[in-house]
Amino acid sequence: MEVNAADVKKLRDRTGMQMMKCKAALVEAGGDMDKAVEILRKQNKEAQDKASTRETAEGRIGVYIDNTAGIGAIIELRCESAPVAKNDLFIKLADGLARQVALQGARTPAELVAQPFVDEPARTVNERIGDVVGLMRENVKPARMGKLEGLLGSYVHHDGNVGVLVAVEGITDDLQVLRDVAMHIAARNPLAALREHIPQERVDKEMEIARSQAEEQGKNKPANIVEKIAEGKLRTWLADNVLSEQPFVKDESKTIGQLLADAGLKLKGFIRYRVGEVAA
Repeated sequence: MEVNAADVKKLRDRTGMQMMKCKAALVEAGGDMDKAVEILRKQNKEAQDKASTRETAEGRIGVYIDNTAGIGAIIELRCESAPVAKNDLFIKLADGLARQVALQGARTPAELVAQPFVDEPARTVNERIGDVVGLMRENVKPARMGKLEGLLGSYVHHDGNVGVLVAVEGITDDLQVLRDVAMHIAARNPLAALREHIPQERVDKEMEIARSQAEEQGKNKPANIVEKIAEGKLRTWLADNVLSEQPFVKDESKTIGQLLADAGLKLKGFIRYRVGEVAA
């Protein structure tokens, strides 16, 4: 059966699949557009099933923010190769899945892929991922995701390998300060946003280490001096690891906490992902 070029283009616009695949699907469907769509989606599912066991060592961080609604999300989307991670279709999918998480909420990859896709509720998120697998011919899967609420800022490194979502309280028209804080987080990789976010057992362990170092450093000194040395070491550790206490990378005369306070903002929390790292 012959199919005309206009129908092939229409099917390609509808599915995003290659022209030759669209033409073959239309031929198989006897010119029925809806049947051709189903043929292509079945092919995508078969490709997805075939690729599902292959290792996904590459990927990209996707972010979505709606500051009118005060919600945002971040996701790590994995694939097999660096070229696919840089492909516009993959980038669009990563950001689209971040939007899905922000609007619908999902805590695990299994929960996410089973959801109706927000832009096409008749299909699942897994089927939307299958569209990209069918085109890229690689295993594609979400690895982890998180959602924050409040006034939000973000930063994704140019290669997509590191991404940050940060949340604050307050009101500002200058969102550049939030992007600056997100860039700082990407560079400095703090352990926690605020001191109280660090588990007490971790603080106690660091204090134990600090005391051991202080005792070595303060041999033959009074106990109260040794304790002050230990407290100083702990303060240094906190300044290195707590975001609000870290010196701002662009202006080390002020901490991140001071930077935000000057803008009338208060830090709430952040999520930082690097592709391929083991989740804590």
